[in-house]
Amino acid sequence: MRIARPMCGRFAQQRTSSDLAEIFDAEDLADDPGGRFNVAPTDDAVVVVQRDDRRAITRYRWGLIPHWATDRRIGSRQINARGERLASSPTFRAAFRRRRCIVPVDSFYEWRRTGATRQPYRIARTDGRPLALAGLWAGWHDPDSDQVVRTFTIVTTTPNELVAEIHDRMPVVLPDDAWRRWIDPDNPDVAELHGLLVPAREGFLLTHPVSTLVNNVRNNGPELIDPIEA
Repeated sequence: MRIARPMCGRFAQQRTSSDLAEIFDAEDLADDPGGRFNVAPTDDAVVVVQRDDRRAITRYRWGLIPHWATDRRIGSRQINARGERLASSPTFRAAFRRRRCIVPVDSFYEWRRTGATRQPYRIARTDGRPLALAGLWAGWHDPDSDQVVRTFTIVTTTPNELVAEIHDRMPVVLPDDAWRRWIDPDNPDVAELHGLLVPAREGFLLTHPVSTLVNNVRNNGPELIDPIEA
């Protein structure tokens, strides 16, 4: 039996923000060059947000800081949000109601423990398109800098059969036809939103083991996603 561990703690954003803007029919406000194969908690990353009738690609910090927090360090513990608890969680319920986002990733990493060894695996779409992970965002006023810091978290659910071999949770992967419904801040249908928080369908994802180079957040490059022999 595997011990429950925090999941989705690293991902890759290889595409430029202009490429993502075309895919998600959004305005590029990030001007991000992409080429990131090892995004880690507290890093800035590209997200898709909707405000009124404007959909935009922008950069937020990974690790949600709720508006009522007194210390930004809480964000490092809020990189994931369990989908089953969004409506009741003091940390996430306000964001779930009005501040939902998409975190576009080319792949994410998860680790499987075998004895004393932790082997990293890459998980991606079978068709090579970006994964649209369900996210939440928040704005927090930093009293030291007098600036508003915008942060995000990735929503998780139970795993599908493929990911269950590696971990007991997985990020919510939104199908293409659910993007608009998820990020629409005026969508009041909580039941519909909860209905999106399900495992990815079988056959949608692929996985393979990768080098332990990904274990070090300082490493970055395409060699991190290359398959290796397990």
